[in-house]
Amino acid sequence: MNKNQKAITELLQLVGIKINGSNPWDIHVHDNRFFKKVLSDSILGLGESYMEGWWACKRIDQLLERLIRAKMGDHIKANIRLLYLGLRTKVFNLQSFSKAFHVIDVHYDIGNELYQLMLDSQMVYTCGYWKGGATNLEDAQKEKMELICKKLELKEGMTVLDIGCGWGSFMKYASKNYGVKCTGLTISKEQKQLGEELCQGQPIDFIFQDYRLHEGLYDRVLSIGMFEAVGYKNYHDYMTMTHRCLKEDGIALLHTIGCNESKTRADPWVDKYIFPNGMVPSISQIGGAMENLFVIEDLHNFGEDYDKTLMAWHENFQKNWHQLSQKKQKKYTPKFKRMWEFYLLIFAGAFRARSSHVWQIVMTKIGSPQPQWCVNR
Repeated sequence: MNKNQKAITELLQLVGIKINGSNPWDIHVHDNRFFKKVLSDSILGLGESYMEGWWACKRIDQLLERLIRAKMGDHIKANIRLLYLGLRTKVFNLQSFSKAFHVIDVHYDIGNELYQLMLDSQMVYTCGYWKGGATNLEDAQKEKMELICKKLELKEGMTVLDIGCGWGSFMKYASKNYGVKCTGLTISKEQKQLGEELCQGQPIDFIFQDYRLHEGLYDRVLSIGMFEAVGYKNYHDYMTMTHRCLKEDGIALLHTIGCNESKTRADPWVDKYIFPNGMVPSISQIGGAMENLFVIEDLHNFGEDYDKTLMAWHENFQKNWHQLSQKKQKKYTPKFKRMWEFYLLIFAGAFRARSSHVWQIVMTKIGSPQPQWCVNR
């Protein structure tokens, strides 16, 4: 056993993880380069070595839950490359106009067929709400959209702005069930094209536009799972835009993943392979961005529901992988499969360990009446 293998083995033993053990969270090493890679690159090395097939694990979600709870990343010294990744987020605005489309190219525009096979029939790519009694992914997403409609107190004829609208799943639900007129902002050509097909015949408009450029006045403004792409240098710009587009007596809602500490950089593996330039906010960062603009009427955390949602997506992904692998696109390789399942399972572990959360924040302009939903809930 060399020094790298010995160091990693001893670190993992501290949290009950064995090399080539029998527990579902134990790591089975197929290539000894794994040890040096993880010791030098921490979570980036863990993910990249998994993508290369250097190790396997029956339950990556349980493995990551244990690593996160033990703050194992703190025990592995950051190298120069990881320090550079953190430094560049302080020097550059990675979510500026010129860079905002990068995550779309890498993540959202990789092909609608992947999402159609992984998500529910409504094409909702955010956390479902299982606490309302849902027993499956389809119902959990309906419960989430219904919850948002109630918090926004939607009424027939209202105008709604959905910032980062995806394939239009919420707009379609709200227009059908509450008779509202919706406008959705997106910078994904793939999502806009399919979304317009799925929402055909509904009072829904898709606009291909960066949120910072939008002008208009609406009864309700919301975003569901878009704030993670805004970046800490632009949080105030987002709140200013929301305030500008919301009527004086309107209600806004922010649905976002959140974390326990204020950060100015993303997880290096996630940043490189899944959500380039993405960033998860803390409560203090959100609060600072909305200072003197909004009153927080309600803050709801149901992050544990994302664990269930991600595991349901992972089940669908595994069940339907053969359909993707048989397609002509070269991107759906065994390495892509390992990358995507690692992404879904490490996020599930993070929400289970409660280092990540899902927050829904209801906001009104300063001086506006408190929404009845908040008064009566």
